[in-house]
Amino acid sequence: MLKFEKNHGKHEADIFKALGHPTRLWIVEQLADGEEHCVCEFVEAVGADFSTISQHLAVLKNAGVIIDDKRGKQVFYKLCCICIIDFIACLRKC
Repeated sequence: MLKFEKNHGKHEADIFKALGHPTRLWIVEQLADGEEHCVCEFVEAVGADFSTISQHLAVLKNAGVIIDDKRGKQVFYKLCCICIIDFIACLRKC
């Protein structure tokens, strides 16, 4: 058996942490269509305030799950780690 290295799997663990909230998981599923979506769409659909949704999006972005594109005052988000959709589908089968 190999010796465990302290940083082994850190990136993957960060992604799992980012997906560890129902709202963030839902956001990822909404981005699975491949389209860009702005914060305002998520605020309206979730019924949470802007700052709460922005915090959720920041967690996903920092983990490398989504990317953003700022256009004027609006920020649009897109899924960049598309394999997560297959993973979520697999989990639903368990």
